[in-house]
Amino acid sequence: MTRLDSSTPGSHPNGPHLRLALLFGLAGILATLALSPYLVAVMPLKLAAAPVPPWVLLTAQALQAGVLCWALGWLGLLLGARHGLDAPWLRAWAYRQPPDPSRRARWWLAALLGVLAALLVVGIELIGSSWHHAPDAVAGLGAAWRGALASFYGGIVEEIECRLFLVSLFVWLLAWFNQRQARSWMFIVAIALAALLFGAGHLPAALAIGMAHAPLVIARIVLLNALVGLVAGGLFWKYGLEHAMLAHFCADLVLHVAMPLAAHL
Repeated sequence: MTRLDSSTPGSHPNGPHLRLALLFGLAGILATLALSPYLVAVMPLKLAAAPVPPWVLLTAQALQAGVLCWALGWLGLLLGARHGLDAPWLRAWAYRQPPDPSRRARWWLAALLGVLAALLVVGIELIGSSWHHAPDAVAGLGAAWRGALASFYGGIVEEIECRLFLVSLFVWLLAWFNQRQARSWMFIVAIALAALLFGAGHLPAALAIGMAHAPLVIARIVLLNALVGLVAGGLFWKYGLEHAMLAHFCADLVLHVAMPLAAHL
């Protein structure tokens, strides 16, 4: 029986996965804990109405996110390995190996595309209506550190779930119908589907803070978040998960730190 993890690559096209998935799980816990101050600020009544103390609820949420990041991260690595979908730099660090020489880093491009995607979202919002900034509880100077901490959740947890897992899953399914051979159009379809699901995943939080109250608003939330998802998905496909994480993190810094501050100057 082939082992799922070992110190030497070889069980899968991109090597073992379990240790890297455990790293994703730990990162998911820390990122979700970092999100806690933002949640406390935007949903105080919901947390106060919970049957358990807020710290218990937030801790349980962080542990749940960690388990999901571990499980979905492992599945994403397993499904995507055959098709070149991976986290090559984190893999090299986790397994103490030199980076894959076939991979070329474009960190500046990832950061730039993340910022541009966020500015495009802001521009579309400003054209369609006034900027929908965060509630007063997280507005102004107080939003800066909460928004910065919350950005780690988007860059880590959401990218593991929506890019590493969903894109890899969709590519694997599409390739399965083509004798396990993935074509370029399959990656494009997978990235688009994952981006739409990523956008839809923001609806529960928007409903909880009273932002999503009409079909047009719901559609705007889904599609504007999907724009960031498309950029992250393309970077994941071409350069690896780390580039998608960086782009998402930079986009969130613009949306959750820079713009709320600018809106209240």
